[in-house]
Amino acid sequence: MNTKKLTTSLLIIVSVTLLVVLAFHVRTGVTADSVAVLKTTGMTCGSCASKISKALETQKGVAVTEVDVNGGWVIVGYDTKVVHPETLAEKVRSSGYDSNVYGVVTPEEFKQITGRDIGRKGSSSGGCGGCGTNGGGCGSN
Repeated sequence: MNTKKLTTSLLIIVSVTLLVVLAFHVRTGVTADSVAVLKTTGMTCGSCASKISKALETQKGVAVTEVDVNGGWVIVGYDTKVVHPETLAEKVRSSGYDSNVYGVVTPEEFKQITGRDIGRKGSSSGGCGGCGTNGGGCGSN
């Protein structure tokens, strides 16, 4: 009888431990309650867009990014409780591009203006067009 109790207790302890470990590894998604529109210059190709997106996605509070190389726009969905739009522009600048906050809208306003939800259709447009204007080449990330 003691062996059965011991086995049951061990099984419960292992199950609880596993659930706790898994709970710490589950990353809850960031919710964008605001959309920053950044006017950005110096982008020339898809590699530039990728570099900017990667930099922004490391910023705590960023939910989604879109980069329009041809238009010079970086759109960032973010959580206003965690990060501010000026911080996002600085993150882009630290990647080697000039960037300033053009405007901030709600996700609902973004949808009214564009006819789509933020993050639904990325616009990382532009193939390689002779990178190098920002101090790196297409392969420099």
